[in-house]
Amino acid sequence: MPSPRRRPLLVSVLLCALAVLAARPIGAWDGDEGSGSVLSAQVARLYEDAARATQQYEEGRREAEVQRSKARRYERLLDRQRQAVAAVHEDLGRIARAQYRGGGGLPLSVQMILAEDPDEVMRGQRTGWQADLAVDHIIGKSRRAEARLAADEAKARAAWQSLERRNAELAELKKEIEGKLQEARSRLERRAEASVAAGSCPGSVRLDQPEERTTRSWVAPVETYELSASFGGGGPRWAHRHTGQDFAVPVGTPVRAVGEGRVVTVSCGGAFGMQVVVRHEGGYYTQYAHLAAVAVDEGDRVGPGQWIGQSGSTGNSTGPHLHFEVRVTPETGSALDPVPWLARHGVSL
Repeated sequence: MPSPRRRPLLVSVLLCALAVLAARPIGAWDGDEGSGSVLSAQVARLYEDAARATQQYEEGRREAEVQRSKARRYERLLDRQRQAVAAVHEDLGRIARAQYRGGGGLPLSVQMILAEDPDEVMRGQRTGWQADLAVDHIIGKSRRAEARLAADEAKARAAWQSLERRNAELAELKKEIEGKLQEARSRLERRAEASVAAGSCPGSVRLDQPEERTTRSWVAPVETYELSASFGGGGPRWAHRHTGQDFAVPVGTPVRAVGEGRVVTVSCGGAFGMQVVVRHEGGYYTQYAHLAAVAVDEGDRVGPGQWIGQSGSTGNSTGPHLHFEVRVTPETGSALDPVPWLARHGVSL
């Protein structure tokens, strides 16, 4: 974990990197509307850029909240310390007034001349001096503690305010990247719909795979999602019952192979639009439908978590989502409920 001394430098580097990403024009990647391969790669890059920007913004926001909490805690401690110093001063005032009244306001030499027992006067005087020294020590210690707390409070407040300014810049850059991503998604969706309508599937797009590959044998078909239509549900869009589990995700979201297998079908057209079917060990098949782009060819070997396409809304679809099925044959009509099937493989949705 980077030290607090290095954090401002890291944030500055991050801001520069995100600024470069946000400044890259759409045309720098995609060329023209028909350049499907480059357009799909652009969406994938922007998807990753937006995810990183969101992560860094959330980390900065959490760190700012930590620093703000520290500043508030130091401020409360500082208030209590100031109250303690004020109480010591009040006690000192009472002691001084009592000493003045006890001595009648006379100088020490006069008190000794008039006293019946001068030694008693001296002992009382020494006790007073010791009390004064003790009080001075307490006040000095309290003042030093107050100064330390004030410095800590100022430091935490300055760090909080600096992070807030950087977070505002990060939020603006994040917004720019997401705007470019939305524009690219719209173009990808239009291109995919045109291809399906023409009955001519574009070739596979070899997307750059994420650097961090999963170590798990089975994963969910998309990383972040909301579950929508479930297996067996009824509705006007299906001739009988819904044969899979739908994952509501934006156009261009990377779609992952849920486990190791071989691609047996890459097709375009019909109710499922662009789709990929993968055969797994044990004779099971998984289908990924309504895609906007595919990233594999028939016969390819795939591993768990590997990107095999990008979500879309092609075919019989009312909005962007991934239709995911588990079957015992590569064709329709042999679907199983995918939720308990994935659960048996350690994947909870």
